[in-house]
Amino acid sequence: MRILLIEDDPMIGKALLQALGDAGMAVDWVRDGPDGEAALRQHGYSVVLLDNGLPGKSGFELLRDLRRAGDTTPVLIITARDDLDHRVDGLDLGADDYIVKPFEMRELQARIRAVLRRRHGGQAVSTLVHGDLELDLESHRVTYRGQSHVLTARLFSLLLVLMERPGAIVSRSQLEERLYGWGEEVESNAVEVLIHAIRKKFGKDIIRNLRGAGWMVAKDAP
Repeated sequence: MRILLIEDDPMIGKALLQALGDAGMAVDWVRDGPDGEAALRQHGYSVVLLDNGLPGKSGFELLRDLRRAGDTTPVLIITARDDLDHRVDGLDLGADDYIVKPFEMRELQARIRAVLRRRHGGQAVSTLVHGDLELDLESHRVTYRGQSHVLTARLFSLLLVLMERPGAIVSRSQLEERLYGWGEEVESNAVEVLIHAIRKKFGKDIIRNLRGAGWMVAKDAP
């Protein structure tokens, strides 16, 4: 998945960039409100991690304008303020969740997973299920037609992108955009290498290829 981090504190930003990257998430990091708006106009994100006290434009102002424009990208506010009025204001503006600094990375990742579950209809516990394919968002275990394996973060992220829209064709450029952050070098065959590794574990039917168009997981259960 690809995450937009809007945070002006360099220490916190670097720590989140490293930790989320280690968890297999592609992270774009900007340090002020206007750059955050520009990134959201140019790219699609699974989740936005939004600090409020930003230079140029506050996080709450950015969130308000985002929702007024009809953008439903999930937003998780990260802030040092824990007073009730501040939390209520953020939620009323359209935030999906709230986490107060300092926080443990395990909690942040759990909240990201919870936001994704709500996007997928609130499926129980920490799993996404479609037909014969089941993804455990916490353990990165994938089960398909009797085969079960724990995948690396990058392989799991690719399947997660496809599972967001079963039956929809996802192009190479769309997959690269969701899997790799700014500054990451992407080999020309990187997507094919990942898909080959997944098929090697589960068989070729887990991901279907439409030559010249992209890849998909089947909309209907086989």
